[in-house]
Amino acid sequence: MQQAVYLHGKPGEITWVEPTYHAVHTTLTHPAYAGAYVYGRTRDERYLGPDGALRKRRRMLPRDQWEVLIPDHHPGFTDWDTYLANQARIGTNIRPQASQPGTGAVREGSALLQGLATCGTCGRKLAIFYRGPAKTVPNYYCQGSAELVDCRGARHMNVGGQAIDAAVAEAFLAALAPAALQACLTAAAQLEDGHDAALAQWRRQVEQARYQATRAERRYRAVDPDNRLVARGLETEWNTALQQLADAEAELARREAVRPKALSPQERAAILALGDDLGQVWDAPTTTGKDRKQLLRTLLDEVNITARRDDPDPHARLILRWKGGAISELTVPLRRPQPKIRTSEDTIDLIRRLALHYPDAVIAGILNRQHRTTARGMSFTASRVASLRTHWHIPRHQPGSNAPAEGELLNVTAAARQLNIAPSTLLRWLNDGFVAGEQVTPGAPWQIRLTDQLRGMLTDNAPDGWLALHHASRALGVSRQTVLQKVKRGELRAALTRTGRRKGLRIEGTRPPIRALLSRHNQQRSSMTMDPSSQRCRPR
Repeated sequence: MQQAVYLHGKPGEITWVEPTYHAVHTTLTHPAYAGAYVYGRTRDERYLGPDGALRKRRRMLPRDQWEVLIPDHHPGFTDWDTYLANQARIGTNIRPQASQPGTGAVREGSALLQGLATCGTCGRKLAIFYRGPAKTVPNYYCQGSAELVDCRGARHMNVGGQAIDAAVAEAFLAALAPAALQACLTAAAQLEDGHDAALAQWRRQVEQARYQATRAERRYRAVDPDNRLVARGLETEWNTALQQLADAEAELARREAVRPKALSPQERAAILALGDDLGQVWDAPTTTGKDRKQLLRTLLDEVNITARRDDPDPHARLILRWKGGAISELTVPLRRPQPKIRTSEDTIDLIRRLALHYPDAVIAGILNRQHRTTARGMSFTASRVASLRTHWHIPRHQPGSNAPAEGELLNVTAAARQLNIAPSTLLRWLNDGFVAGEQVTPGAPWQIRLTDQLRGMLTDNAPDGWLALHHASRALGVSRQTVLQKVKRGELRAALTRTGRRKGLRIEGTRPPIRALLSRHNQQRSSMTMDPSSQRCRPR
């Protein structure tokens, strides 16, 4: 960097600084770098802003609209043809706008057709995304006209890139086979000449370090010896510059000492043998993704991709446009679309019903008892039920904290607490059929509906004259199961006692058959007495 003459009237000192992107880009794109004089590269325009205010902007004009352009006006750092070639290369490195030609600069990533792939339906450039555990599997997609399906953007095309990249690479290597021998000979010559180019760069660095040391010496000798503070600082700067010069000269000497020898006949034969197998060079670990993309762009202008998944044999049709206008076609098989893995609708509906009554752990147990499985064939757990609920927007169970209302469904534990009986007793009455229960689905816990009728069936003490189940069975001369059926049909009245030694079912003993049997039973008891000595019953 050197200060301008018009600022001080004389050329300023050259200051060496690290280059910036803006400085390098401005230097390479300015025509003065190639010895040309120009005027009118920009134009100021006035326009109305969104707020209605008058604004001003500066617009860059294309080369054919410059007012003045005089090539070879002064000695340049490069010739005009090289400058134009550099501008064309810089232009291709810029990402093209929509529907505009160009490939853009080579970027990181394993997708070989980045910037080259286009959509076979609409002609747009294909975008790239990566999937897989390490995000290394390329996929090409086209948004198309960005139409919406169910309020979501629908991709115009989406196709995996591994098979397509492999097919294009194979076609590229096949096209290079006739020129493989000449390419290897050129590479062998470059191996011998590359070291000289590297040495020239190190010599320039030594020259720069020597210039810095000379300048530091001049500044030190020009200072007044009486000004010791300034002289001491300049002396330190001179010593630092001398040390940097010594380091640069030592590095140059080391690199000159390790100058590679000319290739031996065996080494040349090994390099020429690579021409027989370019695939080995292409797949070498030292060949980076950027190198492969640069190689592809030397021969390919575009790869047009059309995915045909609805055909009996799904495939991708590729049209390769080579440099010079040649066109070739390829067909790459695609995997058949895999069916979507999802839980059955019946299971989802069942979870939606069960979530109104039970937490996730209970729902998982119910589904497992019905031998239901997830979409991947696994048993249900509380976390898997919760995941399904979240995906299908099913609210979770909210247990109530208030007293149960009339006719409300309660589980066995809560109903037994309200009826003041043991849960095992309620389950036994439920199995016997005296208490009505409901199930949301087979395998789900039983639920009891609390009604006034159910509450009225329960009593602390059985009324006088009411018989236990086995006495009623003997009195009627039928089995206990028949008595239970008569109670269920309403032919006999019954009550459920919840306290005392005789808690359980009590049958009313006032109807004629039972009343007669009951009186006969009482007479038999009165006509017999217990002999304390013999422990036998005898008549009074």
